[in-house]
Amino acid sequence: MDLIPDITTTTTFSEVRIQVPWGHISGRWYGDQSERPILALHGWLDNCGTFAKLAPLVSPYRSLLCIDLPGHGLSSHLPAGILYHNLEFVRVILRLMQVYKWEKVSLLGHSMGGSTVFHFASFFPDRVDMIISLDLIKTSYRPAKIVPSNYATAIEKALRDNDRLLNALPNSEPPSYTFQQCETMLFEGTHNSVELENCKYILERNVTKSHLYPDKYFFSRDGRVKYLLNLNPNLEMTLNMAERICTANIPYLVIKGGKSKNPGSVAFELDDYMANNNKNFESYIYPYGTHHLHLNNPKPVAQLIIEFLQKHDRQHSKIIQSKI
Repeated sequence: MDLIPDITTTTTFSEVRIQVPWGHISGRWYGDQSERPILALHGWLDNCGTFAKLAPLVSPYRSLLCIDLPGHGLSSHLPAGILYHNLEFVRVILRLMQVYKWEKVSLLGHSMGGSTVFHFASFFPDRVDMIISLDLIKTSYRPAKIVPSNYATAIEKALRDNDRLLNALPNSEPPSYTFQQCETMLFEGTHNSVELENCKYILERNVTKSHLYPDKYFFSRDGRVKYLLNLNPNLEMTLNMAERICTANIPYLVIKGGKSKNPGSVAFELDDYMANNNKNFESYIYPYGTHHLHLNNPKPVAQLIIEFLQKHDRQHSKIIQSKI
């Protein structure tokens, strides 16, 4: 049965700004703001615009709060001199729970966001009532022997970027480009994962109009995010983390793109463990989907999400049933 109403991306949303110690977290709230939403986290170097075509299709059934993680989109950058780490993104979830006084949280994550919600659920399984993960459960880990050199490179590059921030001249800007050039750069930078016509949904929160060249734009996300450090456990620790999620039988939906080039999308050991040890785990492959399947193919992805909500969203099950 087709569960998707005739809704376009013009569906209304509210821009939100949530205060945090270093500034604010920006985002878009789709749907009813009187109910606890699904909290949606984007992938690395993206922003909440990645959900611009999916959120309007899901929000009639359950509202979504799609945020820009620190250093991404319109959210504040971390202070100069600070190194980005994925555990800070885990803490963002806790901060939002405190602000909105949520005892539990429903989570949706794409790519790095999917890995973040896996981490959060493994640390705090009693605070999560469901997870939806797009294209992966967590990012694939690197062999232990190369981790130290990778960390050393990232730390040194981030240090140079911090120095650049501290010593920047007044009114200076990063390199600027036409919007079409920005679209091409994003398209090629994602290895064609984001279709060219959909790049605008991410770029509208990732670029700023140049003051020096009125017809051009520069990338305004924090350049230090490129050197993000990760707690990215090896298989043994990953399975121990998964065990905590499976013991709680947290409803967990994974939707992968059949054409995704992301290595994490074929992490079979973790997938098999979750499938064999969590009765509420579901995994699907959309054969035509790239890594950004939710942006390029929102309707089939939304269909699977809504079917999942019908089964597992106990808090809102009556609302969902009344809308189908």
